[in-house]
Amino acid sequence: MIELGVLGAGSYGTAMAIQLARRGTPTRLWGRNADEIAVMQDARVNARYLAGCHFPASLTATADLPGTVQGSAHLLVVVPSHALRETLIRIEPMLNPEQGLACACKGLEPGSGLLVHEVVADVLGAARTLAVVSGPTFAKEMGMGLPTAVTVASRTPAFADLVAQALHGDGFRAYTSVDVVGVEIGGSAKNVMAIAVGIADGMGLGANTRAALITRGLAEIMRLGEALGASPETMMGLAGMGDLVLTCTDNQSRNRRMGLLLAQGRSVADSIAEIQQVVEGVKAAPEVLRLARRLQVDMPITEQVVELIEGRITPVQAVKNLATRPSRAEAE
Repeated sequence: MIELGVLGAGSYGTAMAIQLARRGTPTRLWGRNADEIAVMQDARVNARYLAGCHFPASLTATADLPGTVQGSAHLLVVVPSHALRETLIRIEPMLNPEQGLACACKGLEPGSGLLVHEVVADVLGAARTLAVVSGPTFAKEMGMGLPTAVTVASRTPAFADLVAQALHGDGFRAYTSVDVVGVEIGGSAKNVMAIAVGIADGMGLGANTRAALITRGLAEIMRLGEALGASPETMMGLAGMGDLVLTCTDNQSRNRRMGLLLAQGRSVADSIAEIQQVVEGVKAAPEVLRLARRLQVDMPITEQVVELIEGRITPVQAVKNLATRPSRAEAE
């Protein structure tokens, strides 16, 4: 078995590490807090982020970053998008040329708006073998071993196959793709739409509104993906429509919960404090909108979410602004 190292011991990173180890792969799970990691290793569970999901025998939790990087054939990076660059800078001196990097980070880099593959190229060089992993996945369900499916995309098909095979099995399905950009855009923009749907549901606007927002949200994501050269099939697949539906319709979604809280009149800061984890859509929304405007892509739902997050309008105003837009052809 090829040994893989997972960088990031939050809920999603822990779930990914459990799945890799469940398949029999010797897996190291690295986290930055040495005290918390020691407790996890002794208890064989990440009680803070993934209670009840016990570690397989082949999973080792460690705070030893050099040991994890240098002792693993390849790495799976599962950190929030705003922490990706910092993580890559830390590991860059430790990497060997043959090590591939898989990233399960859903978001654009705050400030620069760069996609994951662009951040990796900026720090580690464009020649670094890279895959991105995304799809409709809640960490808790992954950790419990419930049926789950993801897309592994890489411009090096053999590396996509390697990562997919390491994850695939025991009810977990991993599909491969070469559409890196499509998988990244789907995983980033869907979080913004989930905030919008959460707001609508929190306001009691009903199932019709929810369905309309999900459908028109998908249209926005597809327009942006098309402008970046992504495949329409990717947008309609696991990393696009699949992840969008999941994130918009279940309260395990932090982004949906953010929208529900905003609809109650809570501030962004108070909502994040209650959720107690990173809400990627809050950071992604302005970057998605900035990217859309640069590419001259119309994204009205995203625009209203940004206006609301930044405190310029209320939830009622956001809904009114969307509802009073002029009629247009659905395909536009």
